[in-house]
Amino acid sequence: MIREMTRLDFESFWPCFKSVIQAQETYAFEPNMVLEEAYRLWCELPLKTFVFVEGEQILGSYYIKPNGMGPSDHICNCGYMVDSKARGKGIARQLCEHSQRIAMELGFEAMQFNSVVSTNDVAVALWKKLGFNIIGTIPLAYRHGKLGYVDCYIMHKSLNVTIGE
Repeated sequence: MIREMTRLDFESFWPCFKSVIQAQETYAFEPNMVLEEAYRLWCELPLKTFVFVEGEQILGSYYIKPNGMGPSDHICNCGYMVDSKARGKGIARQLCEHSQRIAMELGFEAMQFNSVVSTNDVAVALWKKLGFNIIGTIPLAYRHGKLGYVDCYIMHKSLNVTIGE
C-alpha cells in the first residue's frame, strides 16, 4: 500500500534514510544529517511525500515537488528510497509509477531527475524501462563513497504518455 507519509512514518523510516545517505552511493545529501533536517528536506519542503507500507513495515518512500519555479513549475522532481532489505521486490517501480499518477493529478506535464548517479545501474535501468531518457551527463558530479568521482545523469520523461510504457 502506498499512502501519504506522516511524521511517525518518517521516524520509522529514519534508519533506512540514514543508511542510504551515509553510504554516499546514490544521494547528494549531507551524510551526517540529523533526523530533523532530514524530515524537513524529505517531508516539509516537497509538495507531498508518500510511503510504501507492507503490514507494519515501511519499505520505501518518495517525495514530489516542482523542479523549478514560475515558468518551469510544470515539471516535477521526485526522490525515491527503498529499504535495503526490500530491494529487488519491485517497490521502486511501484513508487515511480505511483509518483507519475500523482504528478499528473497535480498538473505536472513532465518529470525530471536532476542527478542520477551513473553507477546506480539498477535505478538507471529501471528509469529507462519506465520511459525516462538521459538528456544530459554531468561529469564527475558525485563523490561516491567507494568509487570516488563519478558522473551523474539528468533524466526526463514527458507525462502525456501511458505510465509504464
